[in-house]
Amino acid sequence: MGNCECALEFPDVSEHLRAMSTLVQNGRGAALMTASMAAFTINDAFVKALSAAWPLDQILVLRGLGSAICLAVLALSLGSLRFRASRRDWMLVMVRSLSEVAAAYFFLTALINMPLANATAILQAVPLAVTLAGAIVLRERVGWRRFSAILVGFGGVMLIVRPASDGFNIFAAYALLAVLCVTVRDIATRQVSADMSSLTMAVVGAVTLTVLATLASPFSQSNWQPLSLGAMTLLTGSMLSIVMAYYFSVAVMRTGEISFVAPFRYTALLWALALGFVVFGDWPDLLTSIGAVIVVATGIFTFLRERRLQQT
Repeated sequence: MGNCECALEFPDVSEHLRAMSTLVQNGRGAALMTASMAAFTINDAFVKALSAAWPLDQILVLRGLGSAICLAVLALSLGSLRFRASRRDWMLVMVRSLSEVAAAYFFLTALINMPLANATAILQAVPLAVTLAGAIVLRERVGWRRFSAILVGFGGVMLIVRPASDGFNIFAAYALLAVLCVTVRDIATRQVSADMSSLTMAVVGAVTLTVLATLASPFSQSNWQPLSLGAMTLLTGSMLSIVMAYYFSVAVMRTGEISFVAPFRYTALLWALALGFVVFGDWPDLLTSIGAVIVVATGIFTFLRERRLQQT
């Protein structure tokens, strides 16, 4: 045979396997994020149903106590309950906890007095608010495209709230205040070092909520109600769903690419629409629906834009 060189070219198997692994991890992360949003929304539905039997302060105290115990057990079982951290971290955790307490009060007050989907739709503005706050507080770079999306997204929130209409009430303003408080919470969380685990912060937040709600309860004008079987069933459902929500939200941070997984947080609105209609018979009107679509669309755009910038 003549002098010929035959080169056999094989596909890069390792690169293909890495791509497949990333695809699987992203799919798992999307499922976990969807499950987390479902659990958070189911918790909201339980609380809204429970509000027909109990006043808000009773719900906050008993749910907070049960959630704190369940979260502590979960954190211990996962080896994630760690209290050794710097003074700066603890200051940030306290800011986070206090803002979470305020967010719980404002959002649950709005939730009790508004349709589930409406309150949830307003809360979907949090990623836009966090992006804007990150640019202002943390000096993160936000280009004109994302900044324009934020403005359009807040316009969508105004369609939901409609402050100039006759239907506007204080509870819509409470939902907006909840967005502000959650934004403060998330900005504080971003600055906490890795020494403090997510579940530890969740436990501290639940304990803080329980303590403050207990201290404030004697000043409430409402009277605590008997612990009936129906109310305790709703409370148990709320506690279990919030613990599951926290577990899934921690798991999702370890699974898949966050830029791919994050947009699936907007599935919360789909769950809220379904539960609001099936359980409470509520369905948002046309303007609210348009506003919700705008908020979700601009939120997804900001996630995708940030992902593209990180890849360049």
